[in-house]
Amino acid sequence: MLISNLEILPNHRIVRHLGLVQGSSVRSKHVGRDIMASLKNIFGGELLGYTELLQESREEATERLLAQAQKIGANAVLNVRYSTSSIAAGAAEIFVYGTAVEIVADD
Repeated sequence: MLISNLEILPNHRIVRHLGLVQGSSVRSKHVGRDIMASLKNIFGGELLGYTELLQESREEATERLLAQAQKIGANAVLNVRYSTSSIAAGAAEIFVYGTAVEIVADD
């Protein structure tokens, strides 16, 4: 399945529009990551634990988006966008959405 943040793909033609698809993942902080983050706040630097947590959440949300697209017969998802929001103290949501389509390669 192709996934792109473009509205159209070069050398491809959209033959069927299937609608909006989405995926999300809500994750909470881990106590061990909080301790390391507190130390990084003192000394500075990247919060690797949180970076990894958000990457895992993006991957999970994207997998859910692709599963939904596949279920309705899409072979591509275009105009894909990601959003992050705070849900509660210590918890964040990664939300991904796009347009499910059927495409064919131009001859």
